[in-house]
Amino acid sequence: MIFRQEKQKRKERIQIIMTTVAAGRSKTYDLVYSAVFAVVMAICSWISIPAQVPFTLQTFGVFMAVGVLGGKRGTLAVLVYVLLGAVGVPVFAGFSGGIGALLGNAGGYIIGFIFSALVMWAIEHVFGRKPVVQIISMIVGLIVCYAFGTAWFMFAYTRSTGPVGLMAVLGWCVFPFIIPDLIKIALAYVLSGKVRKYAR
Repeated sequence: MIFRQEKQKRKERIQIIMTTVAAGRSKTYDLVYSAVFAVVMAICSWISIPAQVPFTLQTFGVFMAVGVLGGKRGTLAVLVYVLLGAVGVPVFAGFSGGIGALLGNAGGYIIGFIFSALVMWAIEHVFGRKPVVQIISMIVGLIVCYAFGTAWFMFAYTRSTGPVGLMAVLGWCVFPFIIPDLIKIALAYVLSGKVRKYAR
């Protein structure tokens, strides 16, 4: 009887150790994948066309991160990317970085990536990862980024230059990006589905 109890206890200890190792390995993978996609977003930001808000592939990187890694790890990747830029690593458009880039006119769109990822994560948590849900979550995430970025642009521009109308800001910062961003969503949806199986 005593021998059987000892054997059971050893089994329980082994299970606890295996669970701990598996959890540690999972966290390591989470950090590695998040770092990889933070780099992907940086590369996407460097491919840019100068404008009031530069044309880049940043939003594509955000959609890919959440689409491939899921809401939790994707949001972590976006947060890592923004934090790297905030401390001065040149990961933003035009190889820029630093807190000044976030406080500038277009900084709200960069911070908006975090809210986009959080919204996509929330939608995924509630409705799952069905194809239609993923597409809708990307569109809603894009709208959230537009909204936050536009509000910040108006605030920063008014403070530094003078009053500016909403339609003017939308004409500079949103309308020219809608079609390109919808194309990025389509590409991110297709590619994330193919890459996701390698990032379990």
